[in-house]
Amino acid sequence: MKTTLNVLLFISVFIFVVPVHGQLNKEKPALLDDVGVEEKLGDTIPLNTRFATSEGDSVTLGELMDEGKPVLLNPLYYECPTLCGLVLDAVFNVVEELKWNPGDDYTIISFSIDHDEDHTLAADAKRDVLNDLDRPGAGKGWHFLTGSEASVKKLTDAVGFQFSYDERTDEYMHMASIMLISPEGIVTRYLYGLEMREFDLRNALYEAADGQIGSTIDKAVLYCFSYDPSSQSYVPVAINIMKLGGLVTMLILGIFLTILWLRNSGTSEPPKIEFQE
Repeated sequence: MKTTLNVLLFISVFIFVVPVHGQLNKEKPALLDDVGVEEKLGDTIPLNTRFATSEGDSVTLGELMDEGKPVLLNPLYYECPTLCGLVLDAVFNVVEELKWNPGDDYTIISFSIDHDEDHTLAADAKRDVLNDLDRPGAGKGWHFLTGSEASVKKLTDAVGFQFSYDERTDEYMHMASIMLISPEGIVTRYLYGLEMREFDLRNALYEAADGQIGSTIDKAVLYCFSYDPSSQSYVPVAINIMKLGGLVTMLILGIFLTILWLRNSGTSEPPKIEFQE
């Protein structure tokens, strides 16, 4: 499940096939006014909202949240002809690279924004993904959901995921993005695009879990990196590097002064510093 067709994001979201009348329409289609992502960091998703699992069972979002495990939230719709498949491929690829396992270390919730889709489509999508993903037990930690119009609206409104339905093409227009949710249901981070770095997702999951997953090395790495909204990725934190450098400098200076004091502790006079002309 690999893709290099990043251009489809631009095509599927920002270009519409319209009749040509001898000139270029430079105005933004009104349909796109309602498409985008309004980040709602710190807000809580509606944990009591009900969806249908891929088996057709009714479940609340809260029932899918495992104690101490962060959640990767993946909005899509299963019959999307272009963008959703690419986003799902991007999630699949980065999950495959990540050393942590769905179900053991974190949870993935893929949910349809099309309220007309049913659990059979979700079941097909889950089967295809798990057949390609070589991770035993991943099925218990990667959920594929469908829901009513009210349930979809509650969840998408809570995370600021804005989309529109185009009656002419019978497609939903939306952005390529995922959300990271804390074990308590709090929105902690957004990641965008059709190519996600394993390093970014690992740090975002660690951040969402408040440091409760990962090894000591992971924690040490995270100390030196922080999320940069402008580049939408994790970058080195200069101030932390400066703090570390300052600490090392103080340690070296302390050792030098201690040696100097011990060397001259037997004399009653303070050490003299001589300068050669």
